[in-house]
Amino acid sequence: MIRLNLVLMLAVLVSAFYLVHTQYESRRLYTALDRAQSQARRLDVEHDQLQVAKRAEAAAARVQMLATRRLQMRPVTPGVTHYVQVPQGLAGSGTPATGGRP
Repeated sequence: MIRLNLVLMLAVLVSAFYLVHTQYESRRLYTALDRAQSQARRLDVEHDQLQVAKRAEAAAARVQMLATRRLQMRPVTPGVTHYVQVPQGLAGSGTPATGGRP
């Protein structure tokens, strides 16, 4: 009878320790999940902000402004247009990019 009581007591202690360990593991995993979800939300917000910034950088007005100010480009007008003349010997033979070679 004493052996049965000891075995049962040992079984209760083992199950109690297992229960404590399982609860601890569950809380740890829940905390990790919560951190991962908050990081995912933060990354989604950052992604949206980067998309907005990307659209702002690629706006036609901004590109036009950068082209005129930084690169000192100007709109095309007939007064500044230069026409390229193809020499007579190359006009009918091959493409201009290959220089007349097939």
